[in-house]
Amino acid sequence: MKHLLNMISKKTMVILILFFGIFFGIASALPLHAAENTPNIVFILTDDHRWDALGVMGHPFVETPHMDRLAREGILFENAFVTTSLCSPSRASFLTGQYASTHGVRNNFSRWDSQKNITFLQHLKGAGYDTAFIGKWHMPGGGLPQLPGVDLFVSFTRKDGQGDYYNCPIYVNHKLTPNQKAYITEELTDYAIDFVKTRRDSPFCLYLSHKAVHHDWKPPAHLKGRYKGATLSHLAPESDKYNTWTGLNWLEGTMGNMHGVYKRYHECLASVDEQVGRLVDVLDQNGLLENTVIVYAGDNGYMWGEHRLYAKHYPYEESIRIPYIVRAPGYLVSDPGRRARQMVLNIDLAPTLQEMAGLQVPEAMQGKSFLNIIKDKKKPGRSG
Repeated sequence: MKHLLNMISKKTMVILILFFGIFFGIASALPLHAAENTPNIVFILTDDHRWDALGVMGHPFVETPHMDRLAREGILFENAFVTTSLCSPSRASFLTGQYASTHGVRNNFSRWDSQKNITFLQHLKGAGYDTAFIGKWHMPGGGLPQLPGVDLFVSFTRKDGQGDYYNCPIYVNHKLTPNQKAYITEELTDYAIDFVKTRRDSPFCLYLSHKAVHHDWKPPAHLKGRYKGATLSHLAPESDKYNTWTGLNWLEGTMGNMHGVYKRYHECLASVDEQVGRLVDVLDQNGLLENTVIVYAGDNGYMWGEHRLYAKHYPYEESIRIPYIVRAPGYLVSDPGRRARQMVLNIDLAPTLQEMAGLQVPEAMQGKSFLNIIKDKKKPGRSG
């Protein structure tokens, strides 16, 4: 009898070991699931928006009341930077939380590897989020990618992925689709609004990436000429004389003088602000705003004659410093409207969103979550 009990005990132990081994082996392979009441996430990315081109930053003439509202109700990171001051590498860093040396998109011509690179959208999809990528992709790799973990993919290939301000051909889940609106900033926002208004039981993550305010700076008709009479005494003294490549007049006159282009740039930016306002209003009207984290950022800065240069191809402060605003209801409770002096980087977005969704930060992400800074203004930021 005793021998029989020992046999049963041993067999039972083996079965239990096998059971738990199999169970936990499977469980470790399953995706993590977002906790209850996890926030919706909206990330808005603009192109070439330098850090001081905001009303809230004291810009002499540009009006950005809706972006200013996000800063007033959230947190404005005053020392925010990109790790590479070029469109494609910076975008890949936002998506992956990695440096360009890791994700491999080192410049505007190196390829995005969909097999190797895992985006925060893919992580969130695995945790139960509905996901959308809407807007400018602009990373090499043979056209638009099959992007894992994305339910809705709206983008364009025109002008090597730069797009057109007017009547830009749009692909919806890789299918060419007739334009809904003539102006691209408004059309992309329409797609974003349709996505967030969709009835669902899951949280959502929207990545909205605008063409603006990249060249060739064509504002919508109702904003064209708004800043024609603006005074530009705040610009670098030689801002209308020098070109990065030739030392002659800016782009040798092909797009007009830099002062005229500078005004058009801000007219395009005013249009982005209008569309940010539309999206925020829809979130509010549908009872979603107070459970939605909104992050606004630029993919790199821009030089307007500083250092006798234009654009963003050199890593001066004007090129690498960006606007970075986070409206985070439920996290930033005690002091909305704070201006944070701690340093944050573009690679820090992905791990921050992971943490907000209640997920572990993957080891492959090299960025550092700044959720602790959002919660507590005394927390230290990066040292580099």
